[in-house]
Amino acid sequence: MDIYTIIILVLAVFIFFKLRSVLGTRTGHERRPTDLSRGPQPDAPPANDRPTLQPQRPSEPVRDADPLDDAPPADRWAGVAAPDSAVARGLDQIAESERDFDPRQFLAGARAAYEMIVTAFAAGDRKALKPLLAKEVFDGFDAAISAREARGETVESRFVAIEKAELTAAETSGRAAQLTVRFVSQVISATRDRAGEVIDGSPTEIADLVDVWTFARDLNARDPNWRLVATEAV
Repeated sequence: MDIYTIIILVLAVFIFFKLRSVLGTRTGHERRPTDLSRGPQPDAPPANDRPTLQPQRPSEPVRDADPLDDAPPADRWAGVAAPDSAVARGLDQIAESERDFDPRQFLAGARAAYEMIVTAFAAGDRKALKPLLAKEVFDGFDAAISAREARGETVESRFVAIEKAELTAAETSGRAAQLTVRFVSQVISATRDRAGEVIDGSPTEIADLVDVWTFARDLNARDPNWRLVATEAV
């Protein structure tokens, strides 16, 4: 080995013993090793120190439960029924039996049902009518269609718009609920005889219709659909 290699080895041995003399010495102030499985732990306070209490906000006084807290808000039927009206009270009774009852969804379904029923009646479509009508109403519609067919008459009907659909009554009797809706609509309707001549209405002119229909449902039933139980043309 040359002289440079010997010098490097001597320096390495000297540094090794110097580091050992420093790193291998305990001073009595070493920190305990951290347990990584528990996460970082806070340093314990000195034995002669008491923990400092953080200032707390004064707690709010405990008040007795107010029975009005569970009362429905006065405007729960806003846009559907006036507060404290007969319709609003009827809706409250239905909502007591069915917590998820929503009259706005009902009105949306009633509008769709109204158009379907009027269109199906004009076309003489008994199959489409049957699931939407109570038995007594279906029997009346069926008799009217049969009489029309016997005379050889046909009806052409087309909806233009339903301008308004508003609740006019809401009632419950036991588990049976009834909702009455006043429809204001525009349709084009014409009735033709066997020869194809128009005998009622017009195939081009728009006619205004006002109908008051009552829908009913057994609140005990699993079927969520309402059925038409009464009709009145205004």
